[in-house]
Amino acid sequence: MNRGKSRSRICVILAALVLAAFVLGTGLVSAPARADTALTVGKAAPTSDNLIAVDVGNDLGFFKKHGLYLKILNFRGTAPLVQAMTAGSLDIALADGTMMAFIVKGAPMTAVCQSTTGLPMTSIGVPYDSPVKSLADLKGKKIGITGAGLTDWVVLELERSQGWQPGSITRVVVGAGPAASGAAFRTHQIDASVEGTTSFLIEEKEKIARILALVSSFTNIDIGGVYASNQLIKSNPDALRAFLAAWIETDQFIMTHKDETADLWAKITGFPKDIMPKEYDLVKGMWNKDCRFNRQSLESLRRSFVELKILDSEPDMSKLYTEAYLPDNTAGAPAH
Repeated sequence: MNRGKSRSRICVILAALVLAAFVLGTGLVSAPARADTALTVGKAAPTSDNLIAVDVGNDLGFFKKHGLYLKILNFRGTAPLVQAMTAGSLDIALADGTMMAFIVKGAPMTAVCQSTTGLPMTSIGVPYDSPVKSLADLKGKKIGITGAGLTDWVVLELERSQGWQPGSITRVVVGAGPAASGAAFRTHQIDASVEGTTSFLIEEKEKIARILALVSSFTNIDIGGVYASNQLIKSNPDALRAFLAAWIETDQFIMTHKDETADLWAKITGFPKDIMPKEYDLVKGMWNKDCRFNRQSLESLRRSFVELKILDSEPDMSKLYTEAYLPDNTAGAPAH
């Protein structure tokens, strides 16, 4: 080969390499995407407003933007979710705040985000034609609950908020869902029910039941929690930070995009599309924009653990959660 031609070819190759480096550096062409980190996320319920934020963020690409690939699993309750976390099958668990009590019992996880700051997604409802007009009218009445747990505790909080003695309301276990409460209403087993706000909106449309009051109108409790497995915290804290950053970004979207959020909720839950905007207006204020834990919510939770007979004594709540993995947190990560 001619030496001059060889030298020219080398110059062309070098020039091409320099040009490629310049283009990549200026962002005109994206560098090859890094491999996404896979995380398995479990939800205590498939359609709860405080939990489906992960589905919204996943659909909108916020988690992928932060280098994460999510496998989302739906559970039916906290107990199987805790079992899966204990078995090492989950990296992240999404549930209500009462799940913090299971950390005291040895579940290998830590609360890393208070995702909501109230309970408007749960309501007390009455039959559509009920003469009951206010919470004060419920003294001496029968209220349906899903079972031992959060809805049971809501009735205790209602009695407390009204200054009534415990037992002023009779609690009747009817199960979960509009079908269960609707049947109990029609057969006059109960005078009211504690249930999801969405369920009552659906029943109101069908003139079966109506909302009497949102639970957040008489009590403050941390209902939404994000829990990380201790193994994830130990092995890949950066993935946890990325998850929380994407979660907060999702919450910010939800708080500022009503129509898009309502459409996504209908798609994710299968609930009627015309119900979701009404639901949004009722619950839009519950999202915690920075994931940080609220002292009053934590105190309510600590009291609930004993009242619900989950724990024998009130725990030191500071040992159950951390804010070390939240965005812009300069504190060092705790040892586990």
